[in-house]
Amino acid sequence: MSEWSTYTPADFLMFSSRTYWRLVALYNEAVRPWQLLAIVAGGIVVGCLARPTVHAHRIAMLLLAAAWAWVAWAYHLARYADISTAGPYFAGAFALQALLLGGMGVRASNAQTRRLENRAGLAIAGLAVFAYPLLVLAGGRPWRQAELFGIAPDPTVIATLGVLLAARIHWSAWLIPLAWCVVNAATLMALRVGHAWVLPACAVLAVAVGVGSRRAGGRH
Repeated sequence: MSEWSTYTPADFLMFSSRTYWRLVALYNEAVRPWQLLAIVAGGIVVGCLARPTVHAHRIAMLLLAAAWAWVAWAYHLARYADISTAGPYFAGAFALQALLLGGMGVRASNAQTRRLENRAGLAIAGLAVFAYPLLVLAGGRPWRQAELFGIAPDPTVIATLGVLLAARIHWSAWLIPLAWCVVNAATLMALRVGHAWVLPACAVLAVAVGVGSRRAGGRH
């Protein structure tokens, strides 16, 4: 028992901070110029939340499904699996989430939303698409290590939380994104990444607004 107490989360990682960021840089180089398409897709997702309609929600969900599928294959399975045995399992979870989002997008039949949920969801998605890549500067790292929506998992998950909140999607679609926020926040904290708090903060905000809004609606 005394020996276990001496361990820290970093002791359970299979890679170092240098290895992690080198993987991100090489991945970005390998998928270039798909980042441009990802930025456009992210802008469309944010635009869909700015003008919520059934059609807009369907487009946002289908774009998210494509993003999750891409990250599952190109990031987790093809690259992250090289530095962590958890890679294939993460790939499977992201692929499952892609199927869930795609199915919900195809079946979208209403654009029921509340102002607070929509504004908070729009802000969260906007942060993921436009602000999250800039965190590379706060960490003093080069641009080639920037993490973009639709390319890297973290901004993709954060944007998804924004859409799920704004579109009032069933809680079953929240489970995998929230689980990722917990798992990768712990990883980033173990690697001593300065913005490790962003993932759990966005998750807490999205859940708090969603629960609070539904409770308020239930009292009317």
